[in-house]
Amino acid sequence: MKTTPSAPNDPAADPAGADPQAASPNGAPLWSPTAAFGRLSSWVPIRSLARRHRHRIAQHLLLLNDRDRYLRFGYPASDEQISRYAMALDFERDEVLGIFNRRLELVSMAHLAYAPRPQRAGQPAMAEFGVSVSQQVRGRGFGARLFERAALHARNRGIDTLFIHALSENGAMLKIARNAGATVERDGSESEAWLRLPPDTVSSHVGEAVERHLAELDFQFKRHVRVFGDILDGVAEVKSKLESGGKAAEH
Repeated sequence: MKTTPSAPNDPAADPAGADPQAASPNGAPLWSPTAAFGRLSSWVPIRSLARRHRHRIAQHLLLLNDRDRYLRFGYPASDEQISRYAMALDFERDEVLGIFNRRLELVSMAHLAYAPRPQRAGQPAMAEFGVSVSQQVRGRGFGARLFERAALHARNRGIDTLFIHALSENGAMLKIARNAGATVERDGSESEAWLRLPPDTVSSHVGEAVERHLAELDFQFKRHVRVFGDILDGVAEVKSKLESGGKAAEH
């Protein structure tokens, strides 16, 4: 995990990490029926990944083109380097989040890396955020959603600050950070962003638990639909062969 020796003393607060019982900018409760419907209609299932997902993680990252690899890792990562990264992920210490499409392909993932010790003397440890989004699903806000979920997870673990280290040319990543209220500092070709997280609450823990449960239900539903679809395809194929054999026998 990359760390930094210094950071701003007063990073901006995280608007996305506000207590769910707070009011929205127009004065309506964030969890009013209207607000809840709005969140549900734009909800994205984000699933926690584990060791069994290493192959899918590697596959997702290996499909990134050279430019995307450069922006994600800060260098032109080779296939071998990406494979080593996927195999070295520490799922006990860190949180790895993913978004799957209907075919159960991992199309976006985030790595929330927790440092084993504070990066700044006398300050709470920070968590570092990194994200990648497959080209075919760009523009859907998946990166921002993963950032919000990662911030919620870090907040519930008592983390004070979310940290991002990115190339200055990685405009998409820095835009996500700025939109969340992070303080961004540029140093030549590289930039660093810090987002101060609010303390955890009962609501934040319940919110994360609900998100995790719904995402798991979504994944299992997609899995069953895929299995059922495979069965139907198999039945159709057998029926087609039987019909073809019957017609051949008639002649």
